[in-house]
Amino acid sequence: MIAAGQVYGRRRLDLLARPVIGRFLHWRHARTALQVPLLVVAGLVVFDGLFGPQLAPKNLATVGVWLHYRGLVVLALLAAGNLFCMACPFMLPRRFGRWLRERWLAGGRPTPALLRSKWPAVVLLVVFFYSYEYFALWASPWLTAWIAVGYFVAAFVVDTLFRGATFCKRICPLGQFNFLGSLVSPLEIAVRRPETCAACRTRDCIQTRAATRARGCELALFQPRKVGNMDCTFCLDCVHACPHDNIGLIGRLPTAELWSDPYRSGIGRFSQRRDLAALVVVLTFGAFVNALAMIRPIYELQGWLPGFAARAPWLGLVFLIGLGVLPVTLLSAAGFVSRGLGGETGVTVWASVRRYLLALAPLAFGMWLAHYAFHFLTGALTITPVVQSFLADLGVSGVQPYWGWGPLVPADWLFPIEAFFLYLGAFGSAVAVFQIARRHIGEGNLEARRRVLGAALPWLALCLLLLAAGLWIMTQPMEMRGTFVLSSVH
Repeated sequence: MIAAGQVYGRRRLDLLARPVIGRFLHWRHARTALQVPLLVVAGLVVFDGLFGPQLAPKNLATVGVWLHYRGLVVLALLAAGNLFCMACPFMLPRRFGRWLRERWLAGGRPTPALLRSKWPAVVLLVVFFYSYEYFALWASPWLTAWIAVGYFVAAFVVDTLFRGATFCKRICPLGQFNFLGSLVSPLEIAVRRPETCAACRTRDCIQTRAATRARGCELALFQPRKVGNMDCTFCLDCVHACPHDNIGLIGRLPTAELWSDPYRSGIGRFSQRRDLAALVVVLTFGAFVNALAMIRPIYELQGWLPGFAARAPWLGLVFLIGLGVLPVTLLSAAGFVSRGLGGETGVTVWASVRRYLLALAPLAFGMWLAHYAFHFLTGALTITPVVQSFLADLGVSGVQPYWGWGPLVPADWLFPIEAFFLYLGAFGSAVAVFQIARRHIGEGNLEARRRVLGAALPWLALCLLLLAAGLWIMTQPMEMRGTFVLSSVH
């Protein structure tokens, strides 16, 4: 049995043991208290998106979702963990659906075979990335509002019909993004004392306690065998269900869960999950494609290539290369060379790829962080006139909005901040690569160290290539989507 406490050590920060925040999080209604304000905000976003001004920089839907929500999500993941899944407003109608399922649908149906993997989420992510560019979602309050409505409906329908938190675990694209980002977060839900779990026979952390009706983890993450943050929504159900108060919100070394490949409760082994590998590929290379699609050189290239004047075929080419040709080529090359230099001739190329693929997660998140932080920092204060305009349209306030609000930091600070995030991600990936190579090859004599270095070098080269691509992208003139400023030159 592998316990998180055994993997990462015992002497750690535990927020649930702190006087103020710990008492709040132990409160049974803490999550609801976080969800209700975001539900109100979501309602305002939908209302303004459907009935408000359809000019993106003046609408709560586009400014709130594409500028502020995305920026705050990545910053929260970096600072703490999966806080937005914890406070997700889509879970409130889902909770009502669960109530209907248990009382009128005999507990619901088990998750169908088609939805028992990450493949639906992988497909939805690719569709979303393409649709975001093709339909210019950042510029359409109306479409943004309907996306929010669609999320509420999907969460309600899926989890009314099926048990096991199917929507969160296997379908929700936002959740999968948060799961990837939380791999580099400094906090995790983990066991405090492994020996207490070893003596426990009731497994309350994944079951409903009859005495208190406290519900265990719906995602089937059995705490004694849970390692890291993958698939964890920070719902705290396990905390409320544990009769021994043996689960904490505990500090850890970011990326450490990428160094080993134990069997993880509710997940299995990372290296044996092709669907999880595909998810990492889409979110890693999607980070660069998403940013690439909004810089000036890519528009100039589109105008230069004959036959790609229309948006659809051009985006199709970009996504085919960015999410298909390049990942397959670069990953297979790195796996092939790594296998040879590491002296692991008995390992297939794609087995080698799956072994090291998760090491790219920190760099991928660094790119998302640099990109989203750029938009957030350059437009964070635009929310002030947008809210003023919204209240004025409702007749609640007569204050005239000042549309000059915008950047949160001086323009000269932007690239150093972006570069810092990219270098931080690249450093995390480099550490993970070396640790994975050491685990599989071992160390001791000079020959073993040479093989470790040889196995790691191709993946380090890939990290440097992606880092260089990210730095180049962030130095290019980029569309300031969702604000009145058209472009920015670093």
